[in-house]
Amino acid sequence: MSFVDKFKQLDLTALQLALNSATCADVEQALQHPNGNLYALMALLSPAAIPYLEQMAQQAKQITLQRFGHNIQLFAPMYLSNLCANECDYCGFTLSNKIKRKVLNHQEIADEINILKGRGFDSLLLVTGEHESKVGIDYFAQVLPQCKRHFSHVSLEVQPLQTRQYKQLVSLGLDGVMLYQETYHPVTYAKHHTRGKKSDFLNRLDSPDRLAQANVDKIGLGVLLGLDDWRVDALLMGHHLAYLENRYWRSKYSISLPRLRPCTGGVEAKMPISDTGLVQLVCAFRLFSEALEISLSTRETSQFRNNLMPLGITHMSAGSSTEPGGYAKPESQLVQFEISDERSVKEVAEAIKNNGYTPVYKDWQGDWITT
Repeated sequence: MSFVDKFKQLDLTALQLALNSATCADVEQALQHPNGNLYALMALLSPAAIPYLEQMAQQAKQITLQRFGHNIQLFAPMYLSNLCANECDYCGFTLSNKIKRKVLNHQEIADEINILKGRGFDSLLLVTGEHESKVGIDYFAQVLPQCKRHFSHVSLEVQPLQTRQYKQLVSLGLDGVMLYQETYHPVTYAKHHTRGKKSDFLNRLDSPDRLAQANVDKIGLGVLLGLDDWRVDALLMGHHLAYLENRYWRSKYSISLPRLRPCTGGVEAKMPISDTGLVQLVCAFRLFSEALEISLSTRETSQFRNNLMPLGITHMSAGSSTEPGGYAKPESQLVQFEISDERSVKEVAEAIKNNGYTPVYKDWQGDWITT
């Protein structure tokens, strides 16, 4: 049975009702035994948990220190292409947007690599729009070895692939794949994904199973907060995470919690999530899964990232560009979305140290920039 089968058995309306009906007693009970407990996660994500945020934050901080120590791993996204064959109304790369399109060649990739290595990075996330013919498995198979020669950890955030294709990339050095469902509400998903292969909700939902079957070391889940009821989306992601952790226990798991950000032709959030809500999400997931890696991107402001850092965050991007070739030759017409934290890598590293943590550049070795 895949997660698609399990998902079809879930009653989304009943889950939403139960989540919004949680009581203070439910939250207090959840705080006693939250690890791996989906009922506890539901209570901790509910409106009833808001008065308990301080307690949740203290527990989340303690668990994170016990599991990960005083370490925050830094990584850099490298955008390889903004070509996309999908129509997604929240994304600057969507097919109908009249923007300049670009696919990086080997020399342009080398230029980006040189800049990122010069900034101290050793963990890289390769990102593209979803364009199977021009930016597909053949392109990835060429680009991945080029990047792997320079970075200890290389992950992908691209369109869903088949299990055999993931296996091919694993053999070439692939360490992880981030593949976000965007929203677990099928009707909302259909509203925002109107053209291209990404419109296939169930195919995307089945992709993490294929990743695990290909023995990808780290699998990333995520929802775009604001497309629909973020509490329900987060709870359903929790169900997905619990299924994967139980069935494919050899893989590591991460989540990203991006909020809908402005972009060319983008839509407004249906249900915006406040700073308090995002704090609640991070703490709830840390209590639910002690080994889970949680990433916080430059979509958030510098001050908010500094404040959220001790409460469960394990990975942060820094000095990010969301356009192909944007480190060497920035062009505002190519960006996917606007970023909020525009600090340099060195400035982010200093902020991490000022919070009492160590900026780490490898999975296995603590290190920090001193220049």
